[in-house]
Amino acid sequence: MAPFPTIGIISKRGDASAAQTLHRLVKLLIRQAPGNGVQSILVSDDSDIDLTATGALNGVDIVPRDQLAQRASMAIVVGGDGTLLSAARSLVNYEVPILGINHGRLGFLVEVGPDEITSAIGAVFNGQYYIAERFVLSAEIRHADGSLTPPALAINDVVLRNRASIRMIEYETWLSRDPQRPMGAQWEFISRHRADGLIISTPTGSTAYALSGGGPVLHPGLSAVALVPICPHTLTDRPIAVPASRAIRIVQCGDGEHDAHVTCDGQVNFELAHDDAVELHRALHPLRLLHPAGYSYFRLLRDKLLWGRAPESTPSPSGNGS
Repeated sequence: MAPFPTIGIISKRGDASAAQTLHRLVKLLIRQAPGNGVQSILVSDDSDIDLTATGALNGVDIVPRDQLAQRASMAIVVGGDGTLLSAARSLVNYEVPILGINHGRLGFLVEVGPDEITSAIGAVFNGQYYIAERFVLSAEIRHADGSLTPPALAINDVVLRNRASIRMIEYETWLSRDPQRPMGAQWEFISRHRADGLIISTPTGSTAYALSGGGPVLHPGLSAVALVPICPHTLTDRPIAVPASRAIRIVQCGDGEHDAHVTCDGQVNFELAHDDAVELHRALHPLRLLHPAGYSYFRLLRDKLLWGRAPESTPSPSGNGS
């Protein structure tokens, strides 16, 4: 049996260039499907696609994203990292491997360029790929009365900020003592902080907001979470990495005058009142990223962060280049 009999596609909406790439991708898959065991192609109904333009009126099903997640054996995401993060949260519980085609800016997660689609798809169909697993955070709000919000998934990070962006907030950080019972164990106090907020980052998200906040780059193979204070009032309040096997608890404290805002991947939002807590633990299912053969995480860092490269030449103030 072919490894990916059902291929699902999710594309960035409202982007003409991404729509063109989506149409090219569908045509390519239809041409190559018969010889590679692909039995069905699904496109999310929130993608911009004109089936008449693809010539695929009978070759593609347009389905809701939740149905795509349940049926797909592989997903292809066309867009930027934000598109992939949104798609991944709907796919991760089904452990669907994801291949990203970049129509964004940096593209840490969507690594295949639009001009590399044919070669990348060919490599996948020829078995020249591997699947890397990245752990995901599950976050929920425990209100002061003990009630819990439904859990939300975060691929990159969970961010705690003051709703009044120019004011600091005060919060405590705690770590569970028992890795076997992360949410039912006693909590060990880490510290009390005054800062503009806090970034709780997975290794996947360590090259995103956490990096801008002075946090470390965490290799995807690490089972660790970075806690990165945002503009801390005390300069010695530095980022710290803790085991991903332990749960994390963030409690808003202080004078109680300012409520906080909690965001998962910059896309899912919660309000946090005084004495509410954010509780996070490693989610049951990992994100599965499909990489064509030859992928290198360190080469990706060099390419995206311009490590080890000479600066581009710039004209002198006089404009004569001397």
